[in-house]
Amino acid sequence: MTSAATAAPALAPNPFAKPRLTRAQVEFFRREGYLKYQRPVFQDAEFAALKTHFEEKLRQLPPEMRPEAMDVPHFTDPALFRWLFSPAVLDLVEPLLGPDIALFSSHFICKPGGHGKRVPWHEDSYYWGYRKTGVTANPMLEPMEVVTLWLAIDPSTTVNGCMKVIPRTQHNGASDYEPVDPNANVFPIEMCRSQIEAAHPVALELQSNQASLHEGRLVHGSDANTSPQRRCGYTMRYISTRVKFRQEQHPYHQIYLARGRDHAGNQYADATRVYTGLARYREVNKKTGH
Repeated sequence: MTSAATAAPALAPNPFAKPRLTRAQVEFFRREGYLKYQRPVFQDAEFAALKTHFEEKLRQLPPEMRPEAMDVPHFTDPALFRWLFSPAVLDLVEPLLGPDIALFSSHFICKPGGHGKRVPWHEDSYYWGYRKTGVTANPMLEPMEVVTLWLAIDPSTTVNGCMKVIPRTQHNGASDYEPVDPNANVFPIEMCRSQIEAAHPVALELQSNQASLHEGRLVHGSDANTSPQRRCGYTMRYISTRVKFRQEQHPYHQIYLARGRDHAGNQYADATRVYTGLARYREVNKKTGH
C-alpha cells in the first residue's frame, strides 16, 4: 500500500480535454456576455505554426492596406481552416452553441506598435444588420446569435490596446451610432456616447495563445496602440447551424460547416477552394470590417 508520504502527486487536469469549459464558465458567459479563457487554446507547436503563418501574411500585405483590415482571410487562404476547424477551437465554442457549428467569419486585427488604430465602441451585430425594432436592416442571421473567439497572437494588455467589454449589454437591444474620424478609428462610426457614459468597461488582458469569447451583441471596443508593442488577435466567429444565414440577400459573404450537420437549410462554401472573386467583390463594394 502506498503511504500518504510517498503517494504520487495528482495529475493536473488536461486543458485540452472535453469539455473545455466548465458549467460555471458557461453560466458566466450566458450572464455577462463574455469569458476570458486563460489557458492555452492550441498546443504549443500548433500555435507557433499559426503565428508563423500570420507573420507571412502580414509580410505580404500591400503597403496601402492597414494591418487592422485583414478581414475574411480564409476566403483566399484555405490553409487557415487548419485552425478554424481545429477541435481545440470547436471544443471551446460547442458548450455555448451546441454540437452543430458553422464558421461565420474570421478577421486578423493587428494594431502596429505606435500607430495602431482605435476600435470604437460597437456591437458586432450592428454590422450584420441588427437594428432597433421597427427599422428595416436586412439582418444576415436569424436569430442574431454569434460567438466570437478572440485568439491573442500577441500579448494583449491595457498598454497596447486590449479589448474592453461592457458586461451584460448583449440583451440591451441595438444602439444608435454617430460618425468618428476614420483616420484614427478602425470603423467610421461609434455608439453614441450618451449610451455608454455610465458604463464600467472590463479590460480583457491576455497572453499569447489565450482567448476571450464574446456574444455578437455585446458592446466592446479598444484603445489605440501608442505603445512600442504590436497587438494582434485572430477573431474566429461561429454560429449554430440552427441559425439561418440569408445568403440570397448578402451575396458578398458565405459560411462553412465546421462540425455536425445543418438544421436551417443553409448552403455552405467549400473549405478547400479559393474564392478570389468573392474577396474582390467585397473589397470593391466596401463590405469589410466585420
